[in-house]
Amino acid sequence: MVKKHKINKINEPSLGGANMLNQEIKQKIIEIIEKYKREKEKLVMILLDVQKLTEFNYIDREWVSVIAEELDIPYTKVYDVLTFYSMFSTKPRGKYIIEICKSAPCHVNKSKEVVAIFEEVLGIKMGETTEDKLFTLQYTSCIGACDISPAVKIGEKVYGNLTKEKIIEILAEYQEGLICRKH
Repeated sequence: MVKKHKINKINEPSLGGANMLNQEIKQKIIEIIEKYKREKEKLVMILLDVQKLTEFNYIDREWVSVIAEELDIPYTKVYDVLTFYSMFSTKPRGKYIIEICKSAPCHVNKSKEVVAIFEEVLGIKMGETTEDKLFTLQYTSCIGACDISPAVKIGEKVYGNLTKEKIIEILAEYQEGLICRKH
């Protein structure tokens, strides 16, 4: 049975001080950048790794400054990339991001009904996070699963041919920790 969730508009979490760049986080960001040999062309990969630094799936704006400085590129370039792709966020989100495809094939195959089911079962609306900070609902562009639409993506896993029963089963697996988050 899936637990009913309450809405929670997450405030900035504390990482040694809310919105404060501490030395530990800064060092981890620098290590990630060095892992990619400070190559500016690897910005998306760097951002993906930096976003995994916390369980809240986001990149603090102060971290953008560190990335820009360490890669010797303008802050605006890093911020533009960060805000262009739906896989990134500047606001804290849930441990599991449920991305619901909004492409034409999914729309035709009733993705709006899938959204309504997720909202009902989780007790949140699109763009919100459950009170326990486990799930965030958001739209995404085509995920390449048109053959099984309507489709959703949670982490790196894609689910299709969704029914209410299947959605409840999927969410229960995540709640029970049966599906681990890939890093």
